[in-house]
Amino acid sequence: MARSHPDKMTFLEHLEELRSRLVRSAIYLAAGFAVCWGFHEQIFHFLTQPLRRAGFTDQFIYTSPAEAFFLYMKMSFFVGIFVAFPFLLWEIWAFISPGLYRHEKLWAVPFIGMGSFFFTVGALFGHFLLFPLTFKFLWGFAGDDMRFLPRIGEYWSFYSWFLLGLGAVFQIPVVIFVLARIGLVSAGMLLRGWKWAILGAFVIAAIVTPSADVVTQSALAGPMIGLYILGVLIAWVFGRKRDDAPDDDVEDSVSGEDGS
Repeated sequence: MARSHPDKMTFLEHLEELRSRLVRSAIYLAAGFAVCWGFHEQIFHFLTQPLRRAGFTDQFIYTSPAEAFFLYMKMSFFVGIFVAFPFLLWEIWAFISPGLYRHEKLWAVPFIGMGSFFFTVGALFGHFLLFPLTFKFLWGFAGDDMRFLPRIGEYWSFYSWFLLGLGAVFQIPVVIFVLARIGLVSAGMLLRGWKWAILGAFVIAAIVTPSADVVTQSALAGPMIGLYILGVLIAWVFGRKRDDAPDDDVEDSVSGEDGS
């Protein structure tokens, strides 16, 4: 069945819609940064806790006069991403929703809720479990003849990309939910591909984790396999064929759509 709104919009109108969504997303990120900047010292102490849990009790060092200031800004912006993430997901949904059936547009709440939840859970998993485990393993190679004095900028680069990667990886159930509702995947299809899923989990774990040890990679691959199994259950409960959508579910106009 034809999608009414996307078919009527021109290419330039699509670009204008995308531009407006990107502008609003940038405003949400700026607002998240502004809120978090007021707590930049508390954020610094929280985000450096994984290394403390691994046994580090010394001070961090930096080599540029402005490095501490810009680090506070980066950390505030990083946490601001999590604050703004539900609003960013809403902008993504609002951009694609005109091409959906009326009943499909009701998925906005589970899409935004599940996406925000799993993004945060992935980051917390890395912060409280995987990151301290990784540092403890890597630190074991130092011995008594070397002293670990981490440069704060290098630690932050290592930490932030790692957690963003985990947040993205933990979107597996959300992606499966959307694909299952559209009808592109089914529980049976996912079960038949379980061997590839396990292989993919370990490949992604090898890419995302900063160390090459099997223990740390398995600590990430295990939850990913669990998320895949959860995705199979989600596809079984919520999946449907694309042709199941009733004819009267296609909207003839876009009145009432979010035009903000």
